[in-house]
Amino acid sequence: MGYVLITGATGGIGSEFCRQLVMGSDLLITGRSEDRLNELKNELIAIRPNAKIEVFSADVTDFNQRESLFAFADQKQIKFSGLINVAGVDTQKEFIKYTHQKITFQIRVNVEATIAITHGVLLRREKNLKILTVSSMSGTVPMPYFAIYSATKTTLNSFFKSLRYEVKDAKITTLMPGAVPTREDIKKDILIQGITGKLSSKPVDFVVKKALKGLDKNKQRVIPGAFNKFIYFIEKITPKSIQCRYVAKKWSKKEKDNF
Repeated sequence: MGYVLITGATGGIGSEFCRQLVMGSDLLITGRSEDRLNELKNELIAIRPNAKIEVFSADVTDFNQRESLFAFADQKQIKFSGLINVAGVDTQKEFIKYTHQKITFQIRVNVEATIAITHGVLLRREKNLKILTVSSMSGTVPMPYFAIYSATKTTLNSFFKSLRYEVKDAKITTLMPGAVPTREDIKKDILIQGITGKLSSKPVDFVVKKALKGLDKNKQRVIPGAFNKFIYFIEKITPKSIQCRYVAKKWSKKEKDNF
């Protein structure tokens, strides 16, 4: 049985993927904090004592650390049956307020690292590989004041849709959730948005369960929740200029920078 690689494993969504996958899969988990990874490993071993859990701490934006991650996998003779791309950065503010470092960091985490790690897994895959990537409903339309995040998630939606036609023997799915209340700042955002935030928000266990079910069915995209599906439909028939004006008014007075 091959391993499933999970990036961003110690975050709220990443750790839930670990919990739901560990009953049937061996895992290679990665994130920036070795201490948090080892705490998660102990939790997962308690769920399934005979599980094989490998830990490798890495900053996935760093080329050398990504190379070290795959060198570790090669040393352990690990082949991959799955990849869960979770690592991401959701900084939100007016573009002019970014530093060059913040611009580079967000793009590298959300796009460069995700695509590079996917390439590394494809080179070390078993048959019937499954790839799931966490995108966002924010990647379905241009979003003023959330522009880099939205653009990077749009890139992932496009890339993995294309990859499905290149790697036909793998199941490749993109997860596009609304708000998932895994951190205090996200919970605050949901409250600020009022009824739309409440309707869009879904618990992390629900989102992950829907994602894995959709991956098993090889769906191109998974949008958890009826309200989010409705919003996705409305976006398809609404002019982009109207959407951008609405988003700009909604987000212009809000900032979030937790990375």
